Amino acid sequence: MKILLTGANGYVGQRLMPALVADGHHVVCCVRDRERFSPPPSLRANIEVVEVDFLNEATLSNIPEDVDAAYYLMHSMSGAKDYRELELRSARHFRKRCSETTCRHVVYLSGIVNEDELSEHLASRKAVEEELGTGRYHFTALRAGIIIGSGSASFEIIRDLVEKLPVMITPKWLRTRCQPIGIRDVIAFLTKTLFKERTFDRNFDIGGPDVLTYRDMLLGYAKARGLKRSIITIPVMTPKLSSYWLYFVTSTSYQLASSLVASMHVEVVCRNNDLARILGIQPGTYAEMLSRTLQKVETNEVISSWKDALVSSWTGGSIGDFLNVPQYGCFVDEREQLVDDRSAVLERIWSIGGENGWYYGTWLWRIRGYLDKLFGGVGLRRGRTHADDLIAGDALDFWRVLYANKAEGRLLLFAEMKLPGEAWLEFDLKGSSLVQTATFRPKGLLGRLYWYTVLPFHGFVFKGMLNALSTGPVNN
Repeated sequence: MKILLTGANGYVGQRLMPALVADGHHVVCCVRDRERFSPPPSLRANIEVVEVDFLNEATLSNIPEDVDAAYYLMHSMSGAKDYRELELRSARHFRKRCSETTCRHVVYLSGIVNEDELSEHLASRKAVEEELGTGRYHFTALRAGIIIGSGSASFEIIRDLVEKLPVMITPKWLRTRCQPIGIRDVIAFLTKTLFKERTFDRNFDIGGPDVLTYRDMLLGYAKARGLKRSIITIPVMTPKLSSYWLYFVTSTSYQLASSLVASMHVEVVCRNNDLARILGIQPGTYAEMLSRTLQKVETNEVISSWKDALVSSWTGGSIGDFLNVPQYGCFVDEREQLVDDRSAVLERIWSIGGENGWYYGTWLWRIRGYLDKLFGGVGLRRGRTHADDLIAGDALDFWRVLYANKAEGRLLLFAEMKLPGEAWLEFDLKGSSLVQTATFRPKGLLGRLYWYTVLPFHGFVFKGMLNALSTGPVNN
């Protein structure tokens, strides 16, 4: 069957794609930016890629007319002020286009919406579900709450809080109940629902067997890690303070923290339904989810991460818009050094950032990360998804990977920290020389003042980093 997969480079989409291929389907991957979609080579014979922006009707014709089914996995617009209208418009365009094709079944991954009063985020999910349900196809909505898996936003937030804070002063919403589900079980529900007639034109809640408070989940993680943690809940922390608390302690963006805090006031507990029995799925317990997830993290088998989604910080445009580094009106710091071992240098370049750091002036990089957080940026806490691999679109601390070609020896990064301008950092291994180029395009007088203020630090930070990359890292 030919299956249309929207959100193919999102957290769930990257995991669903190989499962669909394994089931014998041909997958049509819808992406807004082809430059940041790098499927595994083993899957490329069974997929095709179409560039579609569901907010732009002119691009919808790129969707083939002979698709048999479709998955709608797009919920990544919460950073925009009018994201509810944007999400509804996207759903409307999707519904209209799919109704014009041979699509017989649409499956939507939504959120649990059983309370009378919903957060703005969950209300938007429900509105999208209602819009998608009016199409000329059979429709199934799977409603999930907290998803636990390596690289999921929920798991990363839990991990950040428990690993960093022996004693947590927390808001009262930690007493709210939820019903978490493992990402492996989510993929099982998504794949087994497809073309199952008993699921047509219905909605189902999906979750694991455990109903827990968020406090229970934090303590459950601490137990799994063998950590002793204390949690003190106070009733006076406002939603705004709660959002800042999550933002500064964890790797999440402020926009995502705000959406999560608003939703965490609402119980997300499944209704009784028999979908698991219909599909023959037995979801794992919370302890089992954590055990599997921690194992994946420890063995560096993280398939996808929420941090690599552009919603984690990207402010607009496509990656392709920034691939050509400008020259006019820019400040440039270019350095070149001979290397002895090309393969070793490539390994160091491709392992930069995250836990490995930036090889020189580590304390200065950390200070820059703290300052970025204070001014509302992403800071250094996003790290990197894979220890020694980079692909276009990946988040890398407060950078975004624009281009990564190891055979060619070129890595191009775009700054996502708060800046009065735009900045690029490029590593280009040309023969036996490594060329390292920092480019800054200032915005007004403030941008120029910023460049000259940090210029003294560039003198030894960039020089030290180039030397470390060329000859091996140093302790500093």
